[in-house]
Amino acid sequence: MTSFTPDDLTRTMDRLRRPLALTRWGMRAEVAVRALWPLLSVVLVALAAAMLGLHEVIPLEALWAVGGLTVALALWSLIYALRRLSMPSELDAMMRLDRSLPGRPITALLDDQAIGDSDAASAAVWRAHKRRMAERAARAEAVPGDLRVSSRDPYALRYVAALGFMVALAFGSIWRVGTIDDMARGAEATLASGPVWEGWAEPPRYTGKPTFYLNDLAAGELTLPVGTLITVRFYGEPGALTLSEAVSGRADPPDAGEDDAPPQTAFDFKVLSDGEIAIEGPGGRAWSVAVRADEAPEITILGAPDVAAMGEMQLPFAAKDDYGVEAGEARFALDLPAVERRYGLSVDPEPRPEIVVPLPLPISGDRAGFEENLVDDFSQHPWANLPVTVAMTALDAAEQMGQTAPMQMTLPGRRFFDPVAASVIEMRRDILWSRENLGRTAQVLRAVSYLPDDVFRAQTTALRLRKLIDRLEMHAKYGLDPETQNEIAKDMWDLALELEEGDLDDARERMRRAQERLNEAMKNGASDEEIAELMQELRRATEEYMQQLQREQAQRQDDGQQQQGQQQQGESMQMTQDDLQRLMDRIQELMEQGRMAEAEQALRELQEMMENMQVTQGQQGQGGQSPGEQAMEGLAETLRNQQGLSDQAFRDLQEQFNPGAQAGESQGNEGRNGGQGRGQNHEGQQGQGEGQEGQQRGESGGGEQSPSEGQGQEQSLAERQQQLRDELSRQQGRLPGQGSAEGEAARDALDRAGRAMDEAEQDLREGDLPGAIDNQSQAMEALREGMRSLGEAMAQEQQNQQPGQGTQESDRRAQSEDPLGRSQGTNGATGSDERADLNPDAYGRARELLDEIRRRSGEAGRPEIELEYLRRLLDRF
Repeated sequence: MTSFTPDDLTRTMDRLRRPLALTRWGMRAEVAVRALWPLLSVVLVALAAAMLGLHEVIPLEALWAVGGLTVALALWSLIYALRRLSMPSELDAMMRLDRSLPGRPITALLDDQAIGDSDAASAAVWRAHKRRMAERAARAEAVPGDLRVSSRDPYALRYVAALGFMVALAFGSIWRVGTIDDMARGAEATLASGPVWEGWAEPPRYTGKPTFYLNDLAAGELTLPVGTLITVRFYGEPGALTLSEAVSGRADPPDAGEDDAPPQTAFDFKVLSDGEIAIEGPGGRAWSVAVRADEAPEITILGAPDVAAMGEMQLPFAAKDDYGVEAGEARFALDLPAVERRYGLSVDPEPRPEIVVPLPLPISGDRAGFEENLVDDFSQHPWANLPVTVAMTALDAAEQMGQTAPMQMTLPGRRFFDPVAASVIEMRRDILWSRENLGRTAQVLRAVSYLPDDVFRAQTTALRLRKLIDRLEMHAKYGLDPETQNEIAKDMWDLALELEEGDLDDARERMRRAQERLNEAMKNGASDEEIAELMQELRRATEEYMQQLQREQAQRQDDGQQQQGQQQQGESMQMTQDDLQRLMDRIQELMEQGRMAEAEQALRELQEMMENMQVTQGQQGQGGQSPGEQAMEGLAETLRNQQGLSDQAFRDLQEQFNPGAQAGESQGNEGRNGGQGRGQNHEGQQGQGEGQEGQQRGESGGGEQSPSEGQGQEQSLAERQQQLRDELSRQQGRLPGQGSAEGEAARDALDRAGRAMDEAEQDLREGDLPGAIDNQSQAMEALREGMRSLGEAMAQEQQNQQPGQGTQESDRRAQSEDPLGRSQGTNGATGSDERADLNPDAYGRARELLDEIRRRSGEAGRPEIELEYLRRLLDRF
């Protein structure tokens, strides 16, 4: 073992010099911080107060008191620091460094062997011990100083002082510290330097102008907004300074008062007119003030109102103000001289208040000048479709008002094209015009409904009108109060809507109804907006009618009527979807051009064509399908089952937040176990309701049951999701197109669908319905992508086939299209055009719309009529 020599000790101590010096400086900083923190805090607080100018706003006596307190605190903190300032020595630093090391190696190196130094073995052990201690000492690092003083400052006063100083740096000025000496001279110094004054000019807040410091403004012309507040303060010898002003309109001078009263030293007044402001005396100044007037707002109606088909009005207007418009309103008053006083309007009207509607203002941006539209619907107001005058007013922050000249117009309202509905609306207007019309209204409505079978499509509507007539006759005899008058008017409006729009479940009747309304619009001279709305309604009704024909065709196939349908197909003329749309566009174009006779002829042709239309479909047996077609059909079935399962999970989620929602309302209202209309939770035992449901499915020829339906109605959603996943795995094993890029893309998409189904199953088992619905949506999107890729793979294979085979396949595809050019799905259901299937944006948009419908249908606060409409959309799609 190597001996430890004095040279080794010297080298070890040399290596300790740097950490020892750093440790000593840390100890010095520790002592300084602990001793000087009170003094530093007092200095920072005093500097912050001086930089913020607090000495300029307090009385001189208070300034002396604060100064004395500050000096006393500074002396105390200085004495506190001197008593605790004890600089550490090198030995103190060495001891702290030694204590930070295990075994205190520095002390061991400095020690000598007390006994046994004559014993060789003992001396060897001692040298080995010193060598180990030297190795430990060589690894020594500087010990940082403990700068924490929380134990000495439990209230964190040092942080308060530091925060105040930072605020002073940000918002104060270091030059204000120099003014303390001038103020500290007291009253004698003030009198020696003469009296002083300060003044401010503060414009109204709504102008957005800054406050002016009058001491910084040179004498001369000064332009200020009207209503500016002038504040002046005098300091020093009372009476040495005086103020005169001619801008506030006051007759007495600002400093007028009793003879024995002390001179006034504070003045506040507003600038209302041009004039002068003068401060007379030592250091005085005078300004010639020019007032910038606040202009009244201006508002203009830009044109005639734009009326939508359903009666909603958009009235454009423009408003401006020099400082911005604060509010506005539109007032509609009945233009009685312009009313055609006949029939129910021949009597004097009952007094009604003006219609007052607040004007819309820009939410953000400048309101100094803008253009907006007043949007409202006055269809149910008694003055709807009658002459009125409208005047708009705008108000600014100074409560000045600008108003337009009254403009004559017809108050927009919804128009009714059904004759009976129009009659009911006219009678509603008459009873709201005057209660003297009650008897006449009842007589007219009795005459209109004399032959109910000829004018009403439903007995319930006729009964509602009869009950309404009885109420009118009773109140015509015994009187009518305003509240009941409004109730009857509301009932008449609802009845007219039912007569106009109908409540038809059958698509054929809905289409006929749309055609009748369009006929009435032609006769009554409808506007372009109303024509567009009615044509859109006709298009929707026609589309629903074609879907109903598809369903009827599927039922005829199940009943063995396919051969007869094929014979009729050979004898009839086919029409594509484009041909039908072109015919409807032609009708709308003729109506907008005013060629009503030609439009009526084209509409009659359309009616005859739709009445005689039959949808036919080629029949293909299972054995005639290719493997690709079988795979596509299986994937389509899986997609439909997944969609149904997602809908049921969504209804379960609705029931968690709204118990009893949609309970037992329709057969499309499925519950969590697939049942239909089973009470509050859509569940129940398999009994009479389910037997009837199964019987209905058997009678309608619904086709094969899906795996989820054939396993019983009492399965949980998670079990049904697992079955769908197993079915998809089976279909993946029989997928054609192996080896092609399209086929591999289809397999990848189905793999993603399978993973999403697995995650949805796990979410359903854990009760996470929102997560399950999201994963089910991803699975459906992946299934659609897989079907598109599979279709591309099949098309690629057909191109590689022989010409004869390609022709046969194209013929088979042509036979599977309906007369509107759409491909037909399984069981006679209408499919979609393949080009649409290849459009991912269309499917993405459709999914977003369906998610939005689901979200809104789950909000219980929405009106019941809107919730019912959303439920019908969910049941349909």
